[in-house]
Amino acid sequence: MISVIIPALNEASTVAQVVQLALKTNNVSEVIVVDDKSMDETVINARNAGATVITSTKLGKGASMLDGILIAQNECVVFLDADITSYQSNVIELLSFPILDDSADFTKSYFDRQAGRVTELVAKPLLALLKPNFPMFKQPLSGMIGGKKSFFVKCKFEDGYGVDIGLLIDMFQLGARITEVNIGKIENRMQQLDQLGKMSREVAKTIIQKSSGLKHHNLELFENIQVVREQMDFAIRDSLLTLKKMAIFDMDNTLLRGSFINQAANQFGFKESLVEIVANNSNPFVRTKLIANLLKGKNLNELIQIVEQIDVTPNLPQIIEQLKENGYIVGIMSDSYDCITNHLKNKYGFDFSIANELEFSRSIATGEVRIPSFFINHAKSKCKHELCKLNSLDILCEKYQIDIKNTLYIGDGENDICCIRNAGIGVSFCSTNHLVDTVADFTIKDPDFAHLGPIIA
Repeated sequence: MISVIIPALNEASTVAQVVQLALKTNNVSEVIVVDDKSMDETVINARNAGATVITSTKLGKGASMLDGILIAQNECVVFLDADITSYQSNVIELLSFPILDDSADFTKSYFDRQAGRVTELVAKPLLALLKPNFPMFKQPLSGMIGGKKSFFVKCKFEDGYGVDIGLLIDMFQLGARITEVNIGKIENRMQQLDQLGKMSREVAKTIIQKSSGLKHHNLELFENIQVVREQMDFAIRDSLLTLKKMAIFDMDNTLLRGSFINQAANQFGFKESLVEIVANNSNPFVRTKLIANLLKGKNLNELIQIVEQIDVTPNLPQIIEQLKENGYIVGIMSDSYDCITNHLKNKYGFDFSIANELEFSRSIATGEVRIPSFFINHAKSKCKHELCKLNSLDILCEKYQIDIKNTLYIGDGENDICCIRNAGIGVSFCSTNHLVDTVADFTIKDPDFAHLGPIIA
């Protein structure tokens, strides 16, 4: 069977067509879209087309590709670009057949189109100069590839435009059997000149780094190459700007019928360490950092499997649909981790999620965490807490011109009290904390989101 992986960033207009093509192909058992924190409707369109959607642990195509490899269930994997709608109907079969019949370990596509400037002016000349024994491929930068998962996991996935040439070099150095496959005529968007400059630098850097045994003078022309890493601020899709109401859910013990970190502690065996950290550290910054360190060494798939073991509150999809029909932006706000909240966002159709940013290297948690600035106390904060979700709620309301009186907040814990008190409608949901019940406008004790229906009707 075949796993198809589609990295995507702001490809709302094309991603569904690529997903549908993959799902129609024989022997494809899963289609995984790895979203690079798109700001358009890429996630919604991919999910509606039938794909499994995950959010990349790190910005960049390389991280997205590696995340997809870790999630993929099959040995035979095919990568497609999300922005191309002119694929032949049998493109996946062409890329996968040499893998399935074991005549190749890696397939590299080439296709009929105008010559790529970076390929002709940078990649091919550098490969000829720095790696004389390297085979001459027609289109070494092509992103449509196939291969065996057992080989992919041994490769280094570069952060930027160098990922495709990097994989090709790694596969060659691993001794993989490489086959070029003609996938016909392809039409895709030409890169802008500024992007071509960035692309050429990153491709050159990757080729140089993966070339061994070179004398210093071979590198002189390239010693000042600087790689510009893309940065993208957190944003909610622009289409949401016209909406004037917002509903925000806490995650642990609200959306989920349990706590992610407690479930992880039980499964990974650090329950005693977690209890000690919580008991001995009142500073929220220190506590957050120490707890994140307990997850060091765990990969993205292991963490997602933890949250998948926790039941969600009944009627979650139905209440999300009802809220959207009533004009609400619907999001998740949690002091857990964005890799988990984003997974739930993608799976159930939330518009956004806000959480601490667990750091990954090659899809492995480093044990470090970044606390988003919008949680941190500032001059205009309504409360004195060093970290508070209310700060984030205020920022969202200001940015999207939503009166806080038109917000609905649903939570259960002490760290939800400020939001529940200040939101237009604050709901204490299955809380065991008397103070949460006291400040709430509505108290729900039965773990079923159907009880929210009359509140928002």
